[in-house]
Amino acid sequence: MNLQTKIPLKKASNNLVCFESKLILLGSCFSENIGDKLNYFKFQSNQNPFGILFHPKAIENLITNAINEKEYTETDLIFQNERWHSFDAHSSLSTTNKNEILNNLNAVISSTKKELEEATHIIITLGTAWVYRFIETDKIVANCHKIPQKKFLKELLSVDEITESLEAIIVLLKSINKRLNIIFTVSPVRHLKDGFTENTQSKAHLITAIHNVLNDDYVFYFPSYEIMMDELRDYRFYAEDMVHPNKTAINYIWEKFVATWFSEEATLTMKEVEIIQKGISHRPFNPNSIQHQQFLKNLEVKKDKLNTQFSFITF
Repeated sequence: MNLQTKIPLKKASNNLVCFESKLILLGSCFSENIGDKLNYFKFQSNQNPFGILFHPKAIENLITNAINEKEYTETDLIFQNERWHSFDAHSSLSTTNKNEILNNLNAVISSTKKELEEATHIIITLGTAWVYRFIETDKIVANCHKIPQKKFLKELLSVDEITESLEAIIVLLKSINKRLNIIFTVSPVRHLKDGFTENTQSKAHLITAIHNVLNDDYVFYFPSYEIMMDELRDYRFYAEDMVHPNKTAINYIWEKFVATWFSEEATLTMKEVEIIQKGISHRPFNPNSIQHQQFLKNLEVKKDKLNTQFSFITF
């Protein structure tokens, strides 16, 4: 008896992720979940340099500014609730010191351009097609920073608008990095604050737009949203808010992603990394015992072996 419908996944045929790969993750909070997994397994990866970005226009803006090496100045900031903010970035970059946020923004812009030029894979997770336009400047923002909603217009990006944005992202990325593989996915997080019907419409716009720009050579789609909605269609796979996927769901989707995009050599190395990570987190009954001291020595041998093979791996 089959009690689950499975999303058919095809193993990527070229440019699989290995430990020599360099990955960048941009987008919604689900990209943070996958990014944390990559960090745990010691891949060369970087996630959301401007913090969580929910919609395609915000991601396009970041990539455009990074490639053009934009220099942020005071005119790009807004002061709210005793903190300086940028409408281009998540509030995690906001500070009480104006010079500090400007230095951080400009440093991130510079490092992001370099990372985009060197990356082998970029994973872009789109969360919503709903955007907020700051009335005063007529500009779509990445984050409202708890500024009163009356100062914004809420809009739903059309399929054509999203398609145009994604096409711009692809052209920009390819202009500085010909070898880059671009993987789009849609976040399984439901944006129910927009409304149930509105969330469905939003996700539909995102999925349709992504499929308008797919290219067998270098632009791909990974069905995170569909796996959550179809294979994990039970509230036991959600966190307490009934909106975000829980740890079990994240692990399940991660395993599907690894099976689709990672090389056999990478998965073998991941097992070695996990043995070390579990060893590091192990808490002995008697830290001074001969047995535990030998355990620690063996662990160091394993670390040295991996570091010899991959100099960037440190624990």
